Amino acid sequence: MYERLQRCLGSVREKTDFVPEVGIILGSGLGDFAEEIQVEKRVPYEEIEGFPVSTVAGHKGQFVFGYVGKTPIVAMQGRVHFYEGYTMQEVVLPTRLMGLLGIKKLVLTNAAGGVNTAFQAGDFMMLTDHIAFAVPSPLIGKNLEELGTRFPDMSNVYDKDLQEVIRKVAKECDVAIQEGVYMQFTGPAYETPAEVKLSRILGADAVGMSTACEAVAAKHMGLQVCGISCITNMAAGILPQKLDHKEVQETADRVAKDFKKLVTKLLEEI
Repeated sequence: MYERLQRCLGSVREKTDFVPEVGIILGSGLGDFAEEIQVEKRVPYEEIEGFPVSTVAGHKGQFVFGYVGKTPIVAMQGRVHFYEGYTMQEVVLPTRLMGLLGIKKLVLTNAAGGVNTAFQAGDFMMLTDHIAFAVPSPLIGKNLEELGTRFPDMSNVYDKDLQEVIRKVAKECDVAIQEGVYMQFTGPAYETPAEVKLSRILGADAVGMSTACEAVAAKHMGLQVCGISCITNMAAGILPQKLDHKEVQETADRVAKDFKKLVTKLLEEI
């Protein structure tokens, strides 16, 4: 896997020598944020040797290198998921690659189902922690010593200082933000009402199909991590209605303006 990462790194470096300081992964329906970037280079995933390619509708599938304010960033416009048939090590390969490209901080975003009954569709939730035992760890297998230690500490996955920055910029942007715990399931089926009830009992406030594994891989590399979920729907059993991906995209589109404002300010500040 480390050799594959090096091939990916070499493939990107053939196209750009841009060195980002902050990485951001843009979740379902949130890819339009890339329009806010002063673009220096776009690198489609299919042009990167050995790179997994997203198959999800609404995910464009490219790295966007550039600036938000004075901050040099790389944005993943579309992520890959475990449910697409990739190994978990392949799912986090893009995260690890961003670390090798130079980032020190990683902003994770996603579309999530609300479990906390105080939430409603369209809310934003800052991640304070996650629950990931419903999916395999991306660190299973031979440890990549070049990236991090065999047994990394996960007591502070979502950096406390970055959480304070999110609270500050949310207030400055006049964007209301919830806080809570995110739980990752495998997907691609939405969670059952019983699974949602279980997640609530365990302490989750939102559920989804990504993010926690990426946070673990990033933390393993020593990156500072923060995360924001867009609550695009209430999870199964919370409201008496069926769930579909169209609803996720529609809600994300509806709140895109506030999301762009919040994330732009966050990237400028960190």
